[in-house]
Amino acid sequence: MARKLLAILCLTALLSIMPLMVSAQDEIESVCLVTDVGRVNDGTFNQYAYDGMQRAADDFDLDTTFIETTAQTDYAANIETCVSEEFDIIVTVGFLITDATHAAAEANPDIQFIGVDQFFADPLPNLVGIQYREDQAGFLVGAMAALMTESGTVGGVYGIPIPPVVKFRNGFEQGARYINPDINLVGVYIDNFNAPDRGASAAEQLIGEGADVIFGAGGPTGSGAITRAADLGVYVIGVDKDEYVTTFGDGETPGAEYLISSAMKRVDNGVYDMIALLVDGGSFPEDSLYVLSLENDGIAFAPPHDSDVPEEVTAQVEEIQAGLLDGSIETGVNPGDGSLLEGEGAPLVALTAEPGAEATAEATPEATEASS
Repeated sequence: MARKLLAILCLTALLSIMPLMVSAQDEIESVCLVTDVGRVNDGTFNQYAYDGMQRAADDFDLDTTFIETTAQTDYAANIETCVSEEFDIIVTVGFLITDATHAAAEANPDIQFIGVDQFFADPLPNLVGIQYREDQAGFLVGAMAALMTESGTVGGVYGIPIPPVVKFRNGFEQGARYINPDINLVGVYIDNFNAPDRGASAAEQLIGEGADVIFGAGGPTGSGAITRAADLGVYVIGVDKDEYVTTFGDGETPGAEYLISSAMKRVDNGVYDMIALLVDGGSFPEDSLYVLSLENDGIAFAPPHDSDVPEEVTAQVEEIQAGLLDGSIETGVNPGDGSLLEGEGAPLVALTAEPGAEATAEATPEATEASS
């Protein structure tokens, strides 16, 4: 009888601690980040995602690492490295890594996956895509560009025309049109996010077309554009992070006085929020989607820092921001694919820019979609 009672007591004790054992097994302790093609210290997109992971690591005492992607063909292998090393959370950065992220999440249901700039038509409980209202950020700095131009022509140098980049471009052009419906808009997509030399060449071409404000939205390619334009004494606008801090070295890099703002996309907040959610025992949204906008501090425009932007210009852009927040102003851009909504804007025309080549106007597939 005593043995039977002892067995019952042992079983009861084991059952009482099982929830604690399960909780310990499910505890979030580590995060692995796979960059988009490029370096983790690129000064814009990858770096902001890394900053968000590191902020979460500091707040929640997490172990972290990162893998820098050198080619798109490495996406799956880099994710598999994180999987094989048994990280609890894997963060993947960029639209182009979407398919590899979904495949890995489906194959590894016990690992949590966070995809920056990604949308998943087939949601999974261990997967979330973070998207942003880049059109709002673009609209704000587009308005500022239109308020600052003296030539009446503003331009943009953009990366690969994936939805986030198209949203930045169309938002920028819509914001400029909001201030001046007759403003002259020039711009170019470049099929590489890591070609600062091509960005610089494109900026020179747009300046030759009369642009006296240049928006760079394409990772290091865009940063190359605004660095060159600032060297030439032209106003510039950065993207993602406040490029005064990164590209222009907290004002120490020559040309910092020509940076009038940056279209800020708080990639760091998105990554941090989703890691914090998991650490606190929460679950991803059922539709595997988390959207950041002006409404939840996911979008902003950076201060003018050392540039000569008049206070009344900043105040006017702040008024536009308030209008976007209360719904009295709309960007006219589809927040999903970045196309112009019906009846908005003018046909989107891109410039073909190659180093040493003369810029020529050319309608693109994205332009056709945007103007339809």
